[in-house]
Amino acid sequence: MTLPEASHWLREISTQLPEGAHDALLEADALIVTVAKAQGISVEPLLLHARGVVEILMMLHVDADPLVAALFSDIPPVMLPPEQLDPLFSAGVAEMVAGVRKLRVVDDYRLQQQSSDEKFIHLEGLRKLLLGMAEDVRVVLIKLAERVQVMRELKTMPEESRRRVASETMDIFAPLANRLGIWQLKWELEDLSFRFLEPENYQRIARLLDERREDREKYIAGVVKQLRHELDMAGVDGQVVGRPKHIYSIWRKMEGKSVGFQGLFDVRAVRILVDDVAACYAALGLVHTLWQPIPSEFDDYIASPKENRYQSLHTAVIGPDGKTLEIQIRTHEMHQHSEHGVAAHWGYKEGGRQNDVYREKISWLRQILEWKDEERDMDDFIDRFKSEVFQDRVYVLTPQGKVLDLPKGSTPLDFAYHIHTDVGHGFRGAKVNGKIVSIGYELKNGEQVEILTSKQSKPSRDWLNPHLGYLTGARARAKVRAWFRQQDFANNAVDGRDVVEKEFQRLGLSEVNFDFLAKQFKRPSIDEFFAAVGCGDITSAQIAGRLSALILPVTRQPGKTPLRTKSSAAKNDQSDSVRIMGVGELVTHVARCCKPVPDDQIVGYITRGRGITVHSNDCRNLLRLKREEPERLIDVEWSRGSQQTYAVDICVRAFDRQGLLRDITEVLSNAQLNVSAVNTLTDPKSNLANMTLTLDIHDVEQLSQALAKLEQLPNVMEAARDFPEKKGA
Repeated sequence: MTLPEASHWLREISTQLPEGAHDALLEADALIVTVAKAQGISVEPLLLHARGVVEILMMLHVDADPLVAALFSDIPPVMLPPEQLDPLFSAGVAEMVAGVRKLRVVDDYRLQQQSSDEKFIHLEGLRKLLLGMAEDVRVVLIKLAERVQVMRELKTMPEESRRRVASETMDIFAPLANRLGIWQLKWELEDLSFRFLEPENYQRIARLLDERREDREKYIAGVVKQLRHELDMAGVDGQVVGRPKHIYSIWRKMEGKSVGFQGLFDVRAVRILVDDVAACYAALGLVHTLWQPIPSEFDDYIASPKENRYQSLHTAVIGPDGKTLEIQIRTHEMHQHSEHGVAAHWGYKEGGRQNDVYREKISWLRQILEWKDEERDMDDFIDRFKSEVFQDRVYVLTPQGKVLDLPKGSTPLDFAYHIHTDVGHGFRGAKVNGKIVSIGYELKNGEQVEILTSKQSKPSRDWLNPHLGYLTGARARAKVRAWFRQQDFANNAVDGRDVVEKEFQRLGLSEVNFDFLAKQFKRPSIDEFFAAVGCGDITSAQIAGRLSALILPVTRQPGKTPLRTKSSAAKNDQSDSVRIMGVGELVTHVARCCKPVPDDQIVGYITRGRGITVHSNDCRNLLRLKREEPERLIDVEWSRGSQQTYAVDICVRAFDRQGLLRDITEVLSNAQLNVSAVNTLTDPKSNLANMTLTLDIHDVEQLSQALAKLEQLPNVMEAARDFPEKKGA
C-alpha cells in the first residue's frame, strides 16, 4: 500500500477531525518523516500503522491531543523521546506518549501453563495493571486503538506470533474494551482474535453468514420498511435499522446454547430507536401485533435495568415467511449509553466475578467517557479525565509476571510478606526493575519486584517502627510480631528493656519508674511489659506517644515521680502553654536556665513582679529555691492541646561524610520540623562529627519520630536529646 501525502490523508478525514487537530497532526506527521530519514529508517510502515491508530481513535470522538499522541505512540523512544515533543506540542501529548509506552510492560508477560483459576487471576491482574498504570484514561483508549490496528495487520506475521497476539488480545484487551463499553473496538478485537485462534470455525460461520447474505439483507430491508410504515401509521416517531451481527458473538451463542446456526433467533436482527420510554412500549405492542412473539425470548431491561444501568427491550418473533427475527427497542439516549460505554454488559458475559470496589471503579471510568460529550471546558474535562480509579492500590509484578495487588504506599518488605511469611522473615534486600532499592522504597504501578533472601536473615524490630515506614500492611506487621513472640520470653524481656532504656536515653529522660510504665500499658509486671516491647506488641513510638499520660498529676510527692527529664532548650514564653494548679490565669514564662519543653517535669516559681517562672524539676536553680524560698513554689503542668512549639537541642554523632548535614536537614524537613540553629564540630583525626541542632517541636512524640529517622541515616551512630557523657554536666 502506497503512503499518501499527509495533506491528502488529512483532507480525506478532515470532516471528522476535532478543532485544532488538523495542523497538529500535519506537524506531527512531518516530524516523524524527518526523524525517520535522519536515522535511516523506512518511514512508510511507521506512518501507515500510526495513521491507522489515529483513524480508529477518531471513532471515539476524542479531542486533538490524544490523536497527536496516537500518531507518536508506536515510534521507538530512542528515535523520538517524549521530551523532544514538549516544546512542539501541548503538554498533554508528551505525557500520553510516555504513558502508552509505559503500558507496554504488559506485553512482556506471557501466560504460563496455569489452571483456569490461576489464569483468571493472572488476566484480571494484567487488566487492572493497565488501568492502574494509566494516569490519564485517554492513554488506555490509545492503547486499545493501537491493539485494533495491530490485529488488522496481524495476517502478515508468522503463525506462532499471530496466535500469541490473538490470544493476548482476546484475554486482556477485548475484555478491557468491553468493561469500558467501547463497543466499536470490542467487537472488532473479538472477531479478529477469533479469526486467528479458531480459523476453521471462523471460516465456517463466515460462510454461513455469506450464504444467502443477499437474501438475508433483502429480508431485513423488507422488515425495516414494513416497521417504518407501521410506526408512521401509529404516530410513533422512530428510526429502524438493521443490526450487524459479529462472528464471535454468534459462535459464543452457538456454544453457550448448544444449538446450530439455524437455531439462533438473532441472526436476523433489527433495532428500533424512539424518543421516550412510552414510545418503546408502543413500538413493542406494534411488533407483537404484527408477528407472533416467542415468550422465552422476551426481556424488559427498561422496567428492570441491569446492574450496570443497561436499558432496552429485547424480543424475538416469528417474522415474515415464518423466519425468526430478533428486535431491540430503546430510546436514543439508551442507545448512546450502550454504544459509548455507560451500559456495557460485561457482568454476565464474564461470569460476574468482580468485587464491588472494582465494579464501582469501572463504572466511574464509563462515566468519564460519557462526560466527554457533555464537558464544554476542555481544561476542566481533562482534570476530570485524570484517572482516580486505583489510587488506593498499587499493582506490581513478580519476576515471573504475576500481578500482585497491594495497598498504596507498600514497600518491598510488604511485597515479601505478601508472597510468603518465610520470604519476609528472610528478607535481606530487594530489586525493583533490576536495581537495588532501599527497604522503605514506595512501590509504583507496573514495577517488577525481586526479593533477595538469606537463611541467616531475621526480622528486625525497626520494621515495626511506624515512623520508619518499612512496613505499611497490618498483616505483615502481625507476622513480624508473631515471629518475635515465638522467641524466648527471657530474651524478649532483655531486648525489650534495651529498647525502652534506649528510647528514654535518646529523649533525655531519667529515673524511670518501670512499674508505673508497665501499668500504663496494662501489663501485670515489668517483665511482661519488657517482653511485649521485645516481641513488638509495644513499640518505642507508642511509648513516646504515651509520655503525656505519664506526667505527674496535680500533687507531686517526693520519691513518687514516675519519670523525670533532663533540662533542654525552650523557645516560647506564651502563657497558654502552662496551666497553674488551683488558681486562675497568671502570667508565666519559661526559665532561661533550664528551658523545659512539654513532657518535662516542671515546677512554677512565683517571682516578684514577673509572674510565674517555669523551671524543669531537676534544674539546679530550682534546687536552690526549694531550700531558700519553698513557699514561692507552685504546682504547674503543661496544657494539653496547646499548639505552641518549643525549641529543643538534639545531638547527632556520626562519622563525617559528604552530604551528611544535607541528609540530616532533609529528614527534619520531611518531618515538618523547623531547624533554628546548627552547630557542628568534626575531629579531623577520628573523622567523628558532633552536631547540635535546635529544633522547634510540639511534643516528645514528634521528637522521638525525628530521632528514630535520623539514626537510620548512613554513618549516624547516635541521635538523642542528651548523650550519656553529657548527663550531669
